[in-house]
Amino acid sequence: MALSDIEIAQAATLKPIMQMAQERLHIPLEALEPYGHYKAKIDLTWLNKQTGPDGKLILVTAISPTPAGEGKTTTTVGLGDALNRIGKRTVIALREPSLGPVFGMKGGAAGGGYAQVVPMEDINLHFTGDFNAIALAHNLLAALMDNHIHHGNSLGFDARRIVWRRVMDMNDRALRSTVVSLGGPGNGFPREDGFDIVVASEVMAIFCLATSRKDLKERLGNIIVGYTREQTPIRARDLNAQGAMAALLKDAIKPNLVQTLENNPAIIHGGPFANIAHGCNTVTATKAALKLGEYVVTEAGFGADLGAEKFIDIKCRKSGLRPNAGVVVATLRALKHHGGVEAKDLNTPNVDAVKRGIANLERHVHNMRENYGVPCVVSINHFTSDTAEELDALRAHMDAMGVPVVLARHWAEGGKGAEELAHMVVKLAESGTAKTKFVYADEDTLWNKMQAIATKIYGAAGISADASVKAKIDKLQADGYGHYPVCVAKTQYSFSTDPKLRAAPSGHTVNIREVRLSAGAEFVVMICGDIMTMPGLPKEPASMRIDIDDDGKISGLF
Repeated sequence: MALSDIEIAQAATLKPIMQMAQERLHIPLEALEPYGHYKAKIDLTWLNKQTGPDGKLILVTAISPTPAGEGKTTTTVGLGDALNRIGKRTVIALREPSLGPVFGMKGGAAGGGYAQVVPMEDINLHFTGDFNAIALAHNLLAALMDNHIHHGNSLGFDARRIVWRRVMDMNDRALRSTVVSLGGPGNGFPREDGFDIVVASEVMAIFCLATSRKDLKERLGNIIVGYTREQTPIRARDLNAQGAMAALLKDAIKPNLVQTLENNPAIIHGGPFANIAHGCNTVTATKAALKLGEYVVTEAGFGADLGAEKFIDIKCRKSGLRPNAGVVVATLRALKHHGGVEAKDLNTPNVDAVKRGIANLERHVHNMRENYGVPCVVSINHFTSDTAEELDALRAHMDAMGVPVVLARHWAEGGKGAEELAHMVVKLAESGTAKTKFVYADEDTLWNKMQAIATKIYGAAGISADASVKAKIDKLQADGYGHYPVCVAKTQYSFSTDPKLRAAPSGHTVNIREVRLSAGAEFVVMICGDIMTMPGLPKEPASMRIDIDDDGKISGLF
């Protein structure tokens, strides 16, 4: 009987993190802050003193997610191990898992099989406390705002125009819309409020895009929490909140160092969702990894239409980072799903369904190469149900596009199973053909930026919005926010806003349901279709399978 992911992780032989950091990355002891035996934070002052050339940056993305799973994080880890195996000093840079999906749908997010980052339980459960610090900083601002209103409201908050909600790191649909300050005058003025999940917090976005503590504090101060009756914005700095918020993030801003099952270095830091935020680990972590390794393998959330687009148009635009090569992850099972096959039949050979589903992969590859300027390889995660005929059909189609396809077995074999992929990535990265392109220009209007994303990336005919939403976009443009990039919040399951439309739908209209300004993160969120910034738990959440025994051994994390 095959071992589960958590059983594989628990059986691994880990190196003490201080030893691994010195041996593999030459980080001195005084630049490390251990969190137990196998986790550590890296000192920012030491990192800022590192000079020399940066390593090459590899971006791992995927096709549109399906119930069959694609294994993007698993590929990121397996590729990092494989690059180390072929002699390239490589650091992996990943996002931190949110407890919402851990207890909801996924049950864990640290890779899988023999391509995992460890200690797996710690990474999935609290880790080094970064998300807790982000939630506290966010909710401190909410508390300071309500306290200010209670004590006279000298800034003139209009209770109808407060935009700063509260957050928690858990899926809880009952808290999406709430009423606060009930119980009489001593508890403030009652008003409607609500909760988002921590990974949707603007503080999380700021945390992931900030380049220093100074930049972090300045961005926190720029957060708009509400408006006056005259619609003048009121910012966190008007409440003098940014200093205390930054203080809560004092340790969180330092990157977290762990290791893979093969004792290779991995930096895991920050974690905004890609369907409701910008979906990338911190700029601090990526830049640190580039100083420490010859190669850095990082990932962007969900498919190349969401995570990779935001990686390019938000993270790269703001930070100066430029990927040297990309990997688009898929499975034959997932392609069959996009070809119309239901989950129960995905193990049945079906060449025709693979051919139909390739349309989804083809558009993601096109976006990577033509719209983002990143040369890429298609990595197929191997399943025992895969057939040679299905793989041949895929190869023939991608060969016609001039795109290499590699069958990877890192889930079962670790880094050894991804060596062919590693060699192909090195070939692409060292070819010098990457020329990063943005989907839109800074000077384009917010409306035209959204139009460009919808038509170029999603294959849509255009965009739409109710009059009130369009008016708000126009006002943001007139108020001087038009140069900000756009962060689209939409379903990850389709190029459209309908999660049921598989493969590569075209000619649809992307409706903008709501628009939110993130003045500290410096982007404008366009919420499209039925997307929740506070997800709910499924009928049978993953938490029902998670347990701990008398010896403290955890089970049930995938």
